[in-house]
Amino acid sequence: MKIVILDALTFGDTSLSGFFELGDVDIFQTTSPEQTQERVIGADVIVTNKVIITDAHISNTSSLKLICVAATGMNNVDIEAANKRDILVKNVSGYSTDSVIQHTFSMLFYLVGHSRYYDEYVKEGSYAKSAIFTDVSHPFFEIKGKKWGVIGLGTIGRGVAEIASAFGADVCYFSTSGKNHNHDYQHVELDEMLKSCHIISIHAPLNDKTLNLLDYEELLMCRDGAVVLNLGRGGIINEEAVAKVIDEKNISFGLDVLSREPMEENHPLLSVKNGDNLYITPHIAWTSIEARDKLIAGVIENIKSLKSR
Repeated sequence: MKIVILDALTFGDTSLSGFFELGDVDIFQTTSPEQTQERVIGADVIVTNKVIITDAHISNTSSLKLICVAATGMNNVDIEAANKRDILVKNVSGYSTDSVIQHTFSMLFYLVGHSRYYDEYVKEGSYAKSAIFTDVSHPFFEIKGKKWGVIGLGTIGRGVAEIASAFGADVCYFSTSGKNHNHDYQHVELDEMLKSCHIISIHAPLNDKTLNLLDYEELLMCRDGAVVLNLGRGGIINEEAVAKVIDEKNISFGLDVLSREPMEENHPLLSVKNGDNLYITPHIAWTSIEARDKLIAGVIENIKSLKSR
């Protein structure tokens, strides 16, 4: 069996040794669109995280039996084309749930606790020159008693809701599909959530219903001092609207995902004036050591299931 791994760099230092027990393995750290076809020729199994696999790649690779998506979302593979040729497409679900939940709170605490300011305040020497033992110039609020809105109450959203409740937050949710009903938390419409919640976190997929779900007019509805976190998909929040609103109103934003990744060099978010209210991480919520180990283990199990057919 020939296995081709197209973008191993996304796995960091996670061990890929388990693949070599399954067959002949070609590992490429990155693969450009121009390189994809030549690299998958003769492959029985393709492993891709974000490299796009098109109908042309599939139709021109006659030996192909399985496409392993090293992620949950499979929008980078032409699944219809694969199905027509009886080629399996398998993802790995649930591997990053705990990692994303943890990063949600990491982003929140960074923004709410003004971590950037206080870290710099001490390290630049201002604290050593202080006349008093503390600094209360940047007040922070407690989660307890605050209203927390979750957009997308799937596995990750429910995990965030449970921990937020443990902190004493009053949790509500908005279902982007309109089909998700949970009796543990109050269901509200989006407008009500935006107007009433102190914290809003997004854990929804990107689709026709969620594209630009939070645009300029919606963001203006948010209450003063609100914190909005996107750990779902880029494009759910209009980033140009964020760049505008953040300099017009006291709202903080934590973004782990962007509409285009990596970030464009001239992105409007890089030019905002009120940068203290903006925290961007480079799509790392899924990347804990444990999550990457689970991911690779899941991909290997998917390949083993092919061998047992």
